[in-house]
Amino acid sequence: MELKPVGPTAQAPAQRFTGDVYLTMIYDGQDPSRMNVSLVRFTPGARSNWHRHAVGQTLHVTEGVGLVGTRDGQVVRVRAGDTLICPPDEEHWHGAAANTFMSHFSILEKRSDGGDPTTWLEPVDDEAYDTANQK
Repeated sequence: MELKPVGPTAQAPAQRFTGDVYLTMIYDGQDPSRMNVSLVRFTPGARSNWHRHAVGQTLHVTEGVGLVGTRDGQVVRVRAGDTLICPPDEEHWHGAAANTFMSHFSILEKRSDGGDPTTWLEPVDDEAYDTANQK
């Protein structure tokens, strides 16, 4: 058994997010574990870029109201207590609704070859975000 102290919170990189987003690493598994867990906090209107995960991603919302969008135009409004599963290689984005904070645990597996589990793509433009926020 190992007790891990709470790690530092850092602002998420601007090249991957729009708005103010903060990350706290919870667990970064070491071989044989490939699990990666972080707490991600979005300020109102903040969101990730489009991205995909080689082995998929699970989001568990802990606070507020958020949006998760996919390339086919589907938008899911998530609330505290909701868990959303993003399948492997599905291009998506997630963030807070326009008028509330949103926090979620991001749970994913690293690739078995040790490569980056996330492929980051372009930002979600304001028009697409505003349309998603209306749904």
